Amino acid sequence: MPTNVYMRTLGCPKNRVDSEVMLGTLAEAGYRLVQEPGHADVIVVNTCGFIESAKEESISAILELAELKAAGRCRKLVVAGCLTQRYHADLERELPEVDHFVGTGAYQDIARILADAQASRVIAPDPDFVHAATTPRVNSLPSHTAYLKIAEGCDNACAFCIIPKLRGPQRSRGVEDLVAEAEALAANGAVELSLVAQDLTAWGYDLPGKQRLHQLLPELARVDGIRWIRLHYAYPRDFPDALIEVMEREEKIVKYLDMPLQHSSDRLLRAMKRGRDSRFLRQLLGKLRARVPDLALRTSLIVGLPGETEDDFRGLLDFVQEQRFERLGVFEYSREEGTPAAEMEGQVPEAVKRERFEAVMAAQREIAAAHQQRFVGRRIEVLVEGASEESEHLLAGRNAQQAPEIDGVTYINEVAIDGEENAAVYPGEIALVEVTDAGDYDLVGRVVARDARPRGPIAARKAPAKKSGLRVIG
Repeated sequence: MPTNVYMRTLGCPKNRVDSEVMLGTLAEAGYRLVQEPGHADVIVVNTCGFIESAKEESISAILELAELKAAGRCRKLVVAGCLTQRYHADLERELPEVDHFVGTGAYQDIARILADAQASRVIAPDPDFVHAATTPRVNSLPSHTAYLKIAEGCDNACAFCIIPKLRGPQRSRGVEDLVAEAEALAANGAVELSLVAQDLTAWGYDLPGKQRLHQLLPELARVDGIRWIRLHYAYPRDFPDALIEVMEREEKIVKYLDMPLQHSSDRLLRAMKRGRDSRFLRQLLGKLRARVPDLALRTSLIVGLPGETEDDFRGLLDFVQEQRFERLGVFEYSREEGTPAAEMEGQVPEAVKRERFEAVMAAQREIAAAHQQRFVGRRIEVLVEGASEESEHLLAGRNAQQAPEIDGVTYINEVAIDGEENAAVYPGEIALVEVTDAGDYDLVGRVVARDARPRGPIAARKAPAKKSGLRVIG
C-alpha cells in the first residue's frame, strides 16, 4: 500500500511553492497525497517564522496535528520551513512528538529523510537551495493558476526583517529555466502566473551580465497558453523606467503591481534601511500611475516601528489618503530577535500599535469601497474559478485586479450570452463580465461573452440578480 502524506502550509505564497516542491518530491518517490490529515501516514507542516503571530499560528498547527499522531494512523510528523530554520534547537527540545525538523535548505531531501531510518532528527543546513524547472513540483492551486518563484533569498538588510537569515542571499533562477517551468505549467492548464520572490525587482543581479526583470518578462509573455502575468513583492528601491515600459507594453502583464512600501516617514524609512525616501516613492508611484493606466497598486505598511511618533503616524494616514491604493495590507510591528529594530529605543506599546492598525484599515476600507464602486456598470475580463463557496447559485472568479488568495473575488450570478440558451462558463476561461454590484472587496456580475477557447464546463444557475447579502463579503 502506498504511504499517504498530508501537507499543511502556513505563511506566504513563496512558502506554498516550497510545499509544492516537497509534495512533488514525495509524489515522485511513490507517496500518495491526501487532503485530510486523519487519512495520512505522514504529516508535514511547512511553517512560517516571519513575525510573532505567524510563529504562534505555526506552533498551534504543530500541536493540533501532533494530536492526530498520538490518536490516529499518522506514524511520522515532520516540521519544515522558516520556523525550523530559525528555532530548530528550541523546537527539538520542546516538541518530542515531532520526528524530523527540516530547514529551508533541505526541502529537496524530504523523501530521502522519510525513507532513511537513520536520518537525523534535525536537518537544517545553510539555506542555499533553489528549485529548478526539473525539480518535481505539484501545483496545489487550481490548474489554471500557479505561482512562479523566480528567485530565492534576499540581499536587503531591512532593520525589521529576519528573512535573509532564514532564506539566505539572493539566488536568481536563469531565464531558460524559468521559461521551461512556465511552459510546463501552461501545458498543465495554467493561464495565469503570479511571479514571486523575496525581492522581485532584484531578480538577475546575481546572474552573469547582471540581468534585469524587464528582460525576463517579455520571455515569459511569449509562453503559449499564458494569458495573465502578475508581479508580487516588487521592491521600489530599484524600479527602472525600462520595467515600467514593459508593464505598459506587454498585454499579458496585468495592470496590477504588489509593491511593499512599509512607511512614508523619511526618518522611519532611514531607520528601516529601506534605501529610499518618501519623495522618491511619491515620484515612482506618480510615474506608474501616469504610464500604466488603470493600474491597481497593492502595498504593505508597518505601524508601530520603534520610534514611530504620532506625527509619523498621521503622516502615514495622510499618505494612504493621498495615494489611494487599490489594495493595502498593514502589519503591526513585531519585535523579532536578531534584527536591528529589536534593539531600537522607543518601542511602541501593543495597544498603540493596534489603534494605529485599525485606523489605517478603516481609512483603507473606504478607499477600497469607492474604488470598487467604479466598476459597477463596466464590462471587465474575469478568470472563472468554479463554483462559489458562498452559494450554490453563484460562480466565482477573479478580475485582473484580484490576485489569488489575497484579494477579493468576482461572483457570477448569471450567464446571459446573446443567442445562447443554457449557456455555461468554464474553469480557467477568461470571460467578459458586466459588473452589477460591488462590496468593499468583492464584485458581482453576469457573463455577457465567453472565451473562444473552451475548457471543461460548469453550469451557471440562472439566479435572480439579487444582492444576496454580498455587499460586505471580503
